[in-house]
Amino acid sequence: MGEIIVPVAIFAMIYGIVYLSIRRKERMALLERGLDPRSFEKPTTGFSTLKYGLLLTGIGLGILIANFVVKAGTMEEEAAYFSFVALFGGVALIIDYLLERSMLKNHNKAPEDQIIREN
Repeated sequence: MGEIIVPVAIFAMIYGIVYLSIRRKERMALLERGLDPRSFEKPTTGFSTLKYGLLLTGIGLGILIANFVVKAGTMEEEAAYFSFVALFGGVALIIDYLLERSMLKNHNKAPEDQIIREN
């Protein structure tokens, strides 16, 4: 196991150093041209905690349901755990997508309603 971890750690360290040095050069070039480097970053929506929370809840629910199914003798252990974790994890991500979409739609709709009322 240690034979694999050491080369992977060395590769990750080299990759990180190269990535950070390239990123620093790009940012310095943007600053020299008078541009704001933050304008090229992706905007964050703040939904990451919702996504991870739903995902972990779905995985936990999948493990729990798979345990019940295995105890009942309906499915084999490996198939039950793998399929239910994947199924409930995927359902959790779909629910997250739908919740985020509806929240953003409602958030984007609110300012338009205020503009219409003002005119």
